[in-house]
Amino acid sequence: MPAAAENHHHHATFDDLVAEGAAVPTDGWDFSWFEGRATEARPSWGYATAMADRLAGATAALDIQTGGGEVLDFALAQVEPKAPVLAVATEGWPPNVTKATALLRPRGVAVVAVPEDAPLPFADEAFDLVSSRHPVSPNWPEIARVLRPGGTYFAQHVGARSVFELVEHFLGPLPGEQSAVRLPERERVGAEAAGLEIVDLRSERLRMEFYDIGAVVHFLRKVVWMVPDFTVEKYEPQLRSLHERIESEGPFVAHSSRHLFEARKPQPHEAR
Repeated sequence: MPAAAENHHHHATFDDLVAEGAAVPTDGWDFSWFEGRATEARPSWGYATAMADRLAGATAALDIQTGGGEVLDFALAQVEPKAPVLAVATEGWPPNVTKATALLRPRGVAVVAVPEDAPLPFADEAFDLVSSRHPVSPNWPEIARVLRPGGTYFAQHVGARSVFELVEHFLGPLPGEQSAVRLPERERVGAEAAGLEIVDLRSERLRMEFYDIGAVVHFLRKVVWMVPDFTVEKYEPQLRSLHERIESEGPFVAHSSRHLFEARKPQPHEAR
């Protein structure tokens, strides 16, 4: 989502804004439509640039749940002459598979259609780098299996209670268990249980602002796991009350959670 915004779309009616947010295509992981309508602070570690550094040192790389391929495309562009000999991406949503293939094929990257919850269709120890930006939930045993000894998992995950201010406006207060699902420490336990060593784990909460209800509608349509059964019709009362709040009080503020996760598969002689 854009880092700063000015134009606040105050002139449009509730119905106009909602219709606009509902009409925009949601494929890919490009957030430029939000320019002037919503902002999100960026994590300090600069994931895509840091990912480029890892790619420069890799011979065989796998990007899991690549979305429309935008982040991998950006990272590969940074390392053109030193790009891995073999680069593969997986994606589960058909419109994104098509989009990622068009974007990444010119860079020599094969995009493989794999459902999010399915095993990875690759041999043991096939890759020395596995990356992922915002995986739905990391499958640690599969990640460990396809990494070669000494290989690295490098990812940016969505953390616990991400954008919960917005989610709870629509769904009401959520149970504590739902808050714990993406806790970094819980993910650390999962990674270590699969035999990986944690090299780096950092968390940040980042300010988000929504300047109009159309941006909220588009966001909830695009990031479908926030309010899983979201439709404009079903949640019209909540949308209307939030629209009135934005009109009277200014931008709706929420906070996204992100963590940087770097793990390594030990060499056999290092195994505990």
